[in-house]
Parts: sequence; C-alpha cells; structure tokens
Amino acid sequence: MNTKQLLFARAFALLVVSAGTPVAIHAQHMNEKDSPCAGVGGTSDAVSCLSKAKDAADTKLNALYQKLRQRLEAEDATRLVETQRTWMKYRDQNCTAERELYGLGTAAGPAYLACLEAMTRARTKELEVTYAVHTKD
Repeated sequence: MNTKQLLFARAFALLVVSAGTPVAIHAQHMNEKDSPCAGVGGTSDAVSCLSKAKDAADTKLNALYQKLRQRLEAEDATRLVETQRTWMKYRDQNCTAERELYGLGTAAGPAYLACLEAMTRARTKELEVTYAVHTKD
C-alpha cells in the first residue's frame, strides 16, 4: 500500500468510527483543570469553544502587552518586544508539534487551539507577575 492509499484508509477509518457518535477530545491541554473548555463533548463543540477561548486569551494578552509597552522605559520596552516575538515563535512551534501528535485525527485541530489558548493564558500570567510593578494604576 502506498502512502496515499494508507492516508486515505486512515482518514476513511476515522470517518467511519466517528460518524454516528460524538468523540470526546483528549488533547493534553483540554485535560487541564483550568481549561475553559474542559468537558466539552464533540469535535465541533470543542473547536467552537476553544476558538472563542483562544480569542479571549489573545485579547487579554494583547491589552496587557500594549499597556506594558506604554509604561516601560525604552530599553525595557525593546526587550519586551523582542521577548514577545521569541515567545510567539516558540508557542506556535510548540503547539504545532502537539497538533502533529494527532496526525490526521479529529483531535488535531482542538489540540492545537487548546495549546494556543493555554500557552497564551500562561504568558499573560507570566507578564503580570514579571511586570507587576508596572501594571499597578
């Protein structure tokens, strides 16, 4: 069996297995107790929930990031910008690696979104702690 046939067979098997029943998503970040979408049942519900949660986490991180950039002195702001760019590359590569663990499975998309959301939430907390003195009004 060549690679194309093998991929088709796997994809077809996944469709047959999941056609009539909702499939629980067991992505690593979905299992965290603080995941905003823990316990969500089917793939489409998980994708919807995680997409909204990721967007909310992005919004919160971006607001904090902009606030910090405005309040920091030039050198510190430059370091923050460089660090944030490096972190974004790391986050994207890390979450891509997690998604790839699922191959062509239906959990790949939710796993990726869950990873992005969890890492973004963690980064926000990290910046809040690191720059606490600059975030107080």
